[in-house]
Amino acid sequence: MPEMTRRAFSLAAASATLAPSIASAQAKTIKLLLNTSYSGPVSFLLLAADKGYLGEAGLNVEFSPGDGAAAVVPKVRAPTYDAGYGDITALIQRIAMSPPNEGPVAIWTTFNSVPFTIAVPASGPIHVPKDLEGRSIIGDTHDAALVTFDMFCKSTGIDQSKVKVVPSGKPMAIQVSEMLKGSGMDGAFGFVNTIIASVAPLGIDGRKELRFLTYAEHLPDMYGNGLFVTRELYADKAALSGMVRAFNRALADAIANPDIAIETLTKRKVAIAPEVNRTRLVGTFAAEMAHPEGARIGVGDMDDGRLGRLIDLIVEAKKLPRKPSVREVFDRSFLPPDAERIRTLARAK
Repeated sequence: MPEMTRRAFSLAAASATLAPSIASAQAKTIKLLLNTSYSGPVSFLLLAADKGYLGEAGLNVEFSPGDGAAAVVPKVRAPTYDAGYGDITALIQRIAMSPPNEGPVAIWTTFNSVPFTIAVPASGPIHVPKDLEGRSIIGDTHDAALVTFDMFCKSTGIDQSKVKVVPSGKPMAIQVSEMLKGSGMDGAFGFVNTIIASVAPLGIDGRKELRFLTYAEHLPDMYGNGLFVTRELYADKAALSGMVRAFNRALADAIANPDIAIETLTKRKVAIAPEVNRTRLVGTFAAEMAHPEGARIGVGDMDDGRLGRLIDLIVEAKKLPRKPSVREVFDRSFLPPDAERIRTLARAK
């Protein structure tokens, strides 16, 4: 090889070696708090990093596991966290308790239907929400279903003073298992698919042994999880558009092939069995992301009328100091183009 050619080849190789580190050095770091541990329902977010979609957008997203969709919301504050993936109801509550235009903002809403539920024994006497009066329900204090139980009561006519809520730090699977064994608890707060998947390793068939009183049935205007950001990060429009588009691409990949999303958990040495996480992911697609409005506006967007009614309900039920506007809660300007939005998950009306 001639000297000139050899020199050019060496420079090209050196440039190729240095390029990733240079790109990495220039990437904007975003610290994102998840609603839960690394698991099936959030695996598509991790996939966006593993596929390089976030890197292509000039971003380095540092994921941190969380301890509940509602618990995430108050913790997302600069400089600790720049963004969160958590419960829209809790987000609205925080915004309503903040000065106007100073609270965090949702920019992409994946759960267009809520998974919140109260699980009760299928063989027991509780069939409708009013049957909960005079009963005891167990749950984690950070569980979104427990946190929004006041709204559930208001919408179903339950006298909340007649229901005993029992806080517990035990894993959800243990709470449900003990309830079925006659621990004195009549119900358990949680997410439908999470409960079903978590009790399966204990030999419990949640679809047969449990009855679910679902919030989606009685609170149709509720939204579930969404991506939200601090006001500091909100100013970086380019970064947010790139992050949302990267997550949307990864979500499309995960829907087409759930196994590639579950592989991201294997790389991170997640202890829960892959098949359990796959069940939870596919269940999330079929329930939490399957509201009929998705066929019209796509996963990620929110209906202004529905969101406005939800804001009204939350402000009234929780006696909040002010009512934020729809735009203060959600800014759709960061969503991917209409043609790229996911509509295939929407169930028929």
